[in-house]
Amino acid sequence: MYDFSRVVDRHGTWCTQWDYVADRFGAADLLPFTISDMDFATAPCILEALNQRLAHGVLGYSRWKNDEFTGAIAHWFATRHNSVIDKQSLVYGPSVIYMVSQLIRQWSSAGDGVVVHTPAYDAFYKAIEGNERHVVPVALEKQDGDWYCDMTRLEAALARPDSKILLLCSPQNPTGKVWTRAELEIMAELCHRHGVRVISDEIHMDMVWSDRPHIPWSNVARGCWALFTSGSKSFNIPALTGAYGLIEDADSRNTYLNALKGRDGLSSPAVLALTAHIAAYEQGAPWLDALREYLRNNLRYIAETLNSAFPELNWQIPQSTYLAWLDLRALNIDDAALQKALIQQEKIAIMPGYTYGDEGRGFVRLNAGCPRSKLEKGVTGLINAIRSVR
Repeated sequence: MYDFSRVVDRHGTWCTQWDYVADRFGAADLLPFTISDMDFATAPCILEALNQRLAHGVLGYSRWKNDEFTGAIAHWFATRHNSVIDKQSLVYGPSVIYMVSQLIRQWSSAGDGVVVHTPAYDAFYKAIEGNERHVVPVALEKQDGDWYCDMTRLEAALARPDSKILLLCSPQNPTGKVWTRAELEIMAELCHRHGVRVISDEIHMDMVWSDRPHIPWSNVARGCWALFTSGSKSFNIPALTGAYGLIEDADSRNTYLNALKGRDGLSSPAVLALTAHIAAYEQGAPWLDALREYLRNNLRYIAETLNSAFPELNWQIPQSTYLAWLDLRALNIDDAALQKALIQQEKIAIMPGYTYGDEGRGFVRLNAGCPRSKLEKGVTGLINAIRSVR
């Protein structure tokens, strides 16, 4: 029913990944596999809903707190994640990172620490340091193709007097780790024990490939917490802006909403974002299921092709996300030399692992959210670049 192999030319659309690739990589003529949006048109049901809304012709101020929007979110959590949410705890924001930044300011003071599993999504570092807090890192460990958190080390980080918040990425970007219920329950207990509040970024919650299901933080939470997410990754609609979340504590929720409206003047949402989310969560499941199968096969293609070229890698697809976190350390390649070969020789942009912290050295992150024909060029270019610098 859906053709994800169709190539859509994104040039000239003010597209960050394609039109502004030179900002990060220094050259404009590169084939990009970089930031985490996809090269697919969004679900037809979303496009139809947007067209109907535009046909109305009036695009005035709107409200996010309506039965259609909150009901669609509750329906999605119930049907996709087997989770019953309290609609009264829902909040809106222009983006997940805005919401994360707002609660970092609200729940901590300048100079405080925010605990983060590393390697970490690069926007986490920016949100923490940009708000005059500092990162308290807890490195994930790779064991037998899986990623583990040493809970003793995590507790030591949480027990520090300066640690006020655990900023959790669930599923984890860039490793693709899906946290088990046992791990989440231990983290919830440790945070409760040490009086650390939790902000859980769950924007990749719908992109899980393993048999291990995504478990929303709201299912295990203790103490003071927030869960933030969006349909932007799942349905490729980040340009519409718009995110939402749960803040269970009423005082924290009201403080957040007052800042959203009063200080930041952002209480009127992008109405097309509301329209898109409602359509996605009420009608978009068949499209998403087809997309997920296509993405899973893309990741399998990467594994088969890369391991055929370099058997010592034995790379396995991640448990979640369409971002291939490729461990190249067995090849003993210099990161800078590989990036130079990718850019200058192969004309390809792939995110270097050190973007996500020192623990990312020796890795690259390749965005597989694209038609297979593009992905084949990217994987071939990566293989050629590796061979040229070994």
